[in-house]
Amino acid sequence: MTGDPVSWAALAPFLALAGALVNGLFGARLREPLPGVIASVAVGAAFVLSLVAFATFGERDAGVGVRLWEFMPVAGLDLAVAFHLDQLSLLMMLIITGVGALIHVYSIGYMHGDDGYARYFSALNLFVAAMLVLVMADSYPLLFVGWEGVGVCSFLLIGFWYRQKQNPDAARKAFIVNRIGDAGFLVAMFLIYRTFGTLTISEVNGAVGGFAFGAAALTGIGVLLMVAAAGKSAQLPLHVWLPDAMAGPTPVSALIHAATMVTAGVYLIARSAPLFAASPDASAVVAWVGGITALAAAIVAFAQTDIKKILAYSTISQLGFMFVAVGVGAYWVGIFHVLTHACFKGLLFLTSGSVIHGLGGEQDVRRMGGLRRLMPVTAATALVGTLAIAGVPLLSGFFSKDAILLYTFSSTLLADHGSLVLYGLLLVTAFMTAAYMGRWYLLVFEGEPRLTAESRAKVHESPRVMTVPLVVLAALSVLIGYVGLPSFAFPNLIAPWLQAATASVPFDYPPVWAEWLLIGVAVLVAAGGLALAWWVYALQSGRPVTRFGSGRLAAFARNGLGFDALYRSAVVGPSEGTAAGLALLDRDVLDRGLAASVTTAGFLARAITLLQTGYVRNYALAMLAGAVILVLVVVIAGVRA
Repeated sequence: MTGDPVSWAALAPFLALAGALVNGLFGARLREPLPGVIASVAVGAAFVLSLVAFATFGERDAGVGVRLWEFMPVAGLDLAVAFHLDQLSLLMMLIITGVGALIHVYSIGYMHGDDGYARYFSALNLFVAAMLVLVMADSYPLLFVGWEGVGVCSFLLIGFWYRQKQNPDAARKAFIVNRIGDAGFLVAMFLIYRTFGTLTISEVNGAVGGFAFGAAALTGIGVLLMVAAAGKSAQLPLHVWLPDAMAGPTPVSALIHAATMVTAGVYLIARSAPLFAASPDASAVVAWVGGITALAAAIVAFAQTDIKKILAYSTISQLGFMFVAVGVGAYWVGIFHVLTHACFKGLLFLTSGSVIHGLGGEQDVRRMGGLRRLMPVTAATALVGTLAIAGVPLLSGFFSKDAILLYTFSSTLLADHGSLVLYGLLLVTAFMTAAYMGRWYLLVFEGEPRLTAESRAKVHESPRVMTVPLVVLAALSVLIGYVGLPSFAFPNLIAPWLQAATASVPFDYPPVWAEWLLIGVAVLVAAGGLALAWWVYALQSGRPVTRFGSGRLAAFARNGLGFDALYRSAVVGPSEGTAAGLALLDRDVLDRGLAASVTTAGFLARAITLLQTGYVRNYALAMLAGAVILVLVVVIAGVRA
């Protein structure tokens, strides 16, 4: 590393790794809350390094490379542990360490008294280290190391409370489904090397210009990278693991499964932006998978009754919006929504954790209600998060979601692939988002309490170590969107910053009056969704709560539109049948049949060895006995004839 402050940000993952090692090796001997403090300080220090690098990066056109040591030396392939720090990676580092530090502090109170306190913070620090490696890597193989690292940490933290069987089951499900995406990543790397002769990301992006627009090789690589992204970012049909991932502690859901890891797929596509910008077919796959996922997950979110699963399907839907953004070529918009989503969705998950904490473990929204009076800080911050994700003007979600709608409407990259249809689909999804998130807030915090006697006795506001991070994230959910104001009328700070590190794609922008009209349509959609939620869940005397979930359509949506059942019949069932058949073969054929034959053969072998004495007289006697037996057989046969 040099004296450049930007290069010192390369220490960030090692700080988080140091925290993980301290808690992993010595945490059992440390008294609470010291493991949480150590973990929080480690991530906080990484945030400071990232912030200094971000502030001092300046107007550079190129990123800063930090080469640490050789990695996987292969003939003809220059690979090393090397980081590439540019506008995109620095912004992602701020999200990971900034939101991560707040969630670490929140966890000090949330995990109070847990038997695995130090183990939890060790895994959480390890995740931050792996995620930082993912976004800082200058080559696809090193990115893949971080990619697998966050997958392992997700597995460990989903199954953190491993004594309940459903938790390790959910962890295994997430791990196995993600292997499908990882296979796509591996094949993509093979094809990248075959095509470009390198796996360094900047060299690949620089060489894309030598290929024809829409070349088959670029399309193949793009589709394979999309398979990888769909696995990590829970897009159809590989989304089934994320709702079950809510089995882990709620701060894990906020950090890993809302703010950071699940956005890795969006980051992968944005990091490979020149490749996708030159391949409209691959970009169309990205955008359409994202659009269909956004709509499908919004439908399912309506039917959920678990306070965290509603947010889980909401996360899948919002990730769909991000994929549409990067699919239509608006790479900076996709990352802008990653930024705003990290704030308001991290906030929403943490408020749900505060509710669960305050109610002694209750998670069914049908048994809540009226919590605004009992948990005022949690309710106020939850309202901010709800309005932000709904797209209410002047909050962060409004700016990023409006930008996605505008750029989808104006896309030229996907002009021949139904970009206007995608725009309409996203409008419908935005309406549904406002409606189901309004339902979420109203069922939990408004109306008459529907608490059980046990929950009513336990309800309390969370301690300050939990509420302070909520307030900070609520403030960010209000303010962070102003870095991405509509550029046709206001200064936009984030667009030129990120475009320097991704790719610039032409768009067919409408006139200014039409852009204002599109903004007005987005506002009306958000208002309509919230009004529908208010009319149904606040003005109907609670009847939808008591009658909720009736009907086949509701049951179909509640069961995730049948994707789990499809996987069970098409994959899990045949796999279990194959395993049962192999077990039967092992037990009845190998153990009882073949093993018995082997035993018999061994007995015969030992019996035959008794004839091998080495004495000639014994062999002569045996020959004589055999001749006598042969003569007797012939004589007896002749007599009978």
